[in-house]
Amino acid sequence: MSAEFAAIDAVLERSRRILEGAPAVHTERPQSVIVGDLVVRDAEWDERGRIEQWHAVGREVEDMPPTLAAAVLWEAWETLEPLQNKHWLGPLVVGAWLRSRRKVASHLFCINVGLKTIPRERRRSRSKTTRLLAALDAMSAAGDAGMKEISRLAQAREQMQRRLRSRRSSSSLPGVIDLILSRPIVSATMIAKEVNVTPRGALNLITELGVREMTGRGRYRAWGIL
Repeated sequence: MSAEFAAIDAVLERSRRILEGAPAVHTERPQSVIVGDLVVRDAEWDERGRIEQWHAVGREVEDMPPTLAAAVLWEAWETLEPLQNKHWLGPLVVGAWLRSRRKVASHLFCINVGLKTIPRERRRSRSKTTRLLAALDAMSAAGDAGMKEISRLAQAREQMQRRLRSRRSSSSLPGVIDLILSRPIVSATMIAKEVNVTPRGALNLITELGVREMTGRGRYRAWGIL
């Protein structure tokens, strides 16, 4: 998945430049609704000042344990709201920070998965301690969800690999299995391109694996293990 990680790293680099206030091609900030983007901006929103405050929090947590520091960074992002129209970027930046601290080495930790399980009253509590505990509980819930997903995918791989018994070493099925496990859904065209077979051959491979069809359509069909 080197290409996927390269794309993620490119997004993180652009995010870093935004947070550091790197100059853009158009420096004048719009003062009203942009019809094409449907973005509403507050002219008095001091993004640079808020980002600087968030960076200050980042410097304060450098000596903390990574998980606790990540919770503090997330809470600060929620409170300060550094970027007016990119609030969604906060959990991604926190995940990237955890990765930089080697707490998570192979992927961006998806704290949003855990936050969905935490009541809004806790995430938006007036008490900072409650908000920090909510963030820690969200990380724990996200970790549990990730382990369950890994177990589910491992079980699905084992079931599909049973179809490989007595197959030739040149069989295209292993490549199809890897593709299905790496994508939410796959189409016949994706399979044909990945393992270099015809679309008809791709349909035959899918039939051999017994993967569930997801779209329920005749003209456009896709399969997955969601």
